[in-house]
Amino acid sequence: MKFVLLPAGSFVMGENPPLAEGKSDEHPPHKVIIEKPFHMGVHEVTQEQWEKIMNSNPSKHKGRNRPVDSVSWNDAQEFIKRLNALEGEGKYRLPTEAEWEYGARAGTKTRYFFGNDASLLPQYAWIKENAKGTTHEVGQKKPNQWGIYDTSGNVREWTNDWYDDEYYENSPKTDPRGPINGFARAYRGGSKDGSEFPTRSSYRWRETPDTKAQNLGFRLVMDK
Repeated sequence: MKFVLLPAGSFVMGENPPLAEGKSDEHPPHKVIIEKPFHMGVHEVTQEQWEKIMNSNPSKHKGRNRPVDSVSWNDAQEFIKRLNALEGEGKYRLPTEAEWEYGARAGTKTRYFFGNDASLLPQYAWIKENAKGTTHEVGQKKPNQWGIYDTSGNVREWTNDWYDDEYYENSPKTDPRGPINGFARAYRGGSKDGSEFPTRSSYRWRETPDTKAQNLGFRLVMDK
């Protein structure tokens, strides 16, 4: 796996309503501080990487360098547990929502990391308009300014956080890690089935931890 070191810093997380294009809970925009540097996966976890750890491949859209799909949050946690055991230390994990958006934005304040022009999305992401209903090999589109690929498309990505539609109203300013409990886990990013609304850097939604979907995978972070 390839990782890029992200610096400590701050950013404005979320986006203001009304968002006429669809349903999301990204408000109010609020300043978040990422206190320590951390490494984020350059790519979504691939099927080849999954197979090496789990000795199986649940993906609907088969391909060794395509992102693993059809894995639940619980499945991702088992993968991380085994990977950490193999490495001998617990350094790999899912990103928090804040870490994911910080990495996806890569220092930008626009709707997408490349600006506000949705017509440019096919240059940066596999989405409904160009994916032809399937996932594609990771890293084939243009990366963001920090060298991270596919945050706007291919598969949606699990985060570690529980989901709360009102969490932004009272979340901690420094390194928020989501509610202490809940019924669903937050996921981030666009997918092969998405268009301009769910591919924005601030987009967030949720599924129960046992949900498996053919457009849902994950990427890892690694503590410095």
